[in-house]
Amino acid sequence: MTYLVLNGLSKRYGDTAAVQDLSLSVNRGEFISLLGPSGCGKTTTLQMIAGFVEPSGGSIVLDGKDVSKVPANKRGLGMVFQNYALFPHMTAAENVSFGLEMQRVRKDERQARVADALKLVGLAHLADRHPARMSGGQQQRVALARALVIRPSVLLLDEPLSNLDAKLREEMQLELRSIQRTVGTTTILVTHDQSEALALSDRIVVMNQGRVEQVAEPFQAYEGPASQFVGGFLGKANVFTPRAEQYGGETRARIGEAHVSMDGAPVPQGAVIVRPEKILFSEPAACALPGRMKTRVFQGNHWLCQVETSVGEVMVIRQNDGVPVPAEGETVHLRWRAQDMCVVATPPQGRPS
Repeated sequence: MTYLVLNGLSKRYGDTAAVQDLSLSVNRGEFISLLGPSGCGKTTTLQMIAGFVEPSGGSIVLDGKDVSKVPANKRGLGMVFQNYALFPHMTAAENVSFGLEMQRVRKDERQARVADALKLVGLAHLADRHPARMSGGQQQRVALARALVIRPSVLLLDEPLSNLDAKLREEMQLELRSIQRTVGTTTILVTHDQSEALALSDRIVVMNQGRVEQVAEPFQAYEGPASQFVGGFLGKANVFTPRAEQYGGETRARIGEAHVSMDGAPVPQGAVIVRPEKILFSEPAACALPGRMKTRVFQGNHWLCQVETSVGEVMVIRQNDGVPVPAEGETVHLRWRAQDMCVVATPPQGRPS
């Protein structure tokens, strides 16, 4: 059921368009991530939803009501900022209670809801501790509890995990998704972290230069990017331009020296993306692209490799199965399947066949 609708939302600063004609429908209880590089308009979009920035055009409809002109403090939304914005002189419980006090909630109900919120984020034992005596992850949980305790119609998250170290960030991604599913609050996250968006979202909104490039479920966006930008931003990607060529009585996709069998499918027109983890090292063959191992980096559960070929550098990711990949300087041959080539809209740059 559609709950939040952005209709042609735009924001201009003089001659600069921060957000251009953005339309999006969000279902009740859905977890949406706005993903893109710095300056793409994702934070501006979140701030317009929150009421901190006035749109230059378009509308924001929440549960059937246009809230575009409603002040931020009247929209009933919860917000978690990048720096958490906790009051340093207040305990965790006092920070969480603040929003309820502003709503003039009765003391007994307020205390019960604060206790429930702290329990939800696993901090009931730290209710009397001040932020300065908490870790970054604990402060983040307090900020989340403070946003949830007011029972917001929509929870807005502005890169809330970016200040955490890598291990804690992964742990908090799991916690955040679990909490959101438990509470069922409609949630919109702003992030530039692709893995975070993939891990947390029901759908991802990939933005570029103020516009939406693609809206899709994480698996769909990753496996079927709508453009070269999406493919390159949402994970690693090799971009090629195949051409149709006869080989052994069939039409194959020619990429460099490789003749890739299409298994009866037509040869793609224009640019295609092949994900690094879909490429295998193989024996020499007509369907394999020869190259030289330029760099290999061991990253624990996988190897990250750069291979020099006649069509430029190709990135390969191989899972660690206990057997080292070929050494740097060795000749290798790369192979992938026809179904691993995803057609994208934008033609590649500097990747001749």
